Amino acid sequence: MIGAFYEESLKGGNVVIEYADGRVGALRAERWLRYNEGDEHILARCGGPTLDVGSGPGRLTVALTRMGIPALGIDITPLAVELTRRAGGLALRRCVFEPLPGTGWWAEALLADGNIGIGGDPAALLRRLRELVRPGGTVIAELSPPGSRSSVHTVRLRQAGRASDWFAWATVSIDDIAALAGRSGFPATERWSAAGRWFASLS
Repeated sequence: MIGAFYEESLKGGNVVIEYADGRVGALRAERWLRYNEGDEHILARCGGPTLDVGSGPGRLTVALTRMGIPALGIDITPLAVELTRRAGGLALRRCVFEPLPGTGWWAEALLADGNIGIGGDPAALLRRLRELVRPGGTVIAELSPPGSRSSVHTVRLRQAGRASDWFAWATVSIDDIAALAGRSGFPATERWSAAGRWFASLS
């Protein structure tokens, strides 16, 4: 059900994110169909086989493939997977917590566009990625800016009187990532900012 709303947003539909506390914001998934300023600072850090988690329509997966780097996108939305494949990328319709090819082989795993929020439990997600990347492998995560609050939100997607089920989504501040990463099996953290976005490399 969530995937159906995401698909509508990819097509340009007016889909909103509704928070349990009453806040509402636009989803605007169509912005992930194209290059986002700052993407190059993620791509430049990928030197080996890369798993793009929550890859959406696959702009990063496809860019890595064109760079000659083996890359696999995973997403739960059929249209997103189809768009990635159409553009020349490799993608599977799969949840990150399901069995995946290449467990323990990936050099890098990406959590771009706030995907560290998947599942509403960033520590569990990072522990899962610790299993998926090789020893010494790296997770590259996009995070909320300094001074923001790390939180777990209860949200749903809504369009024209229809709504998805409620689900958990997390945000993680750049201020909190080092401690979270250490608890999740990544003792080294490098942080940086580019094009108004905030990133960390966990290894």
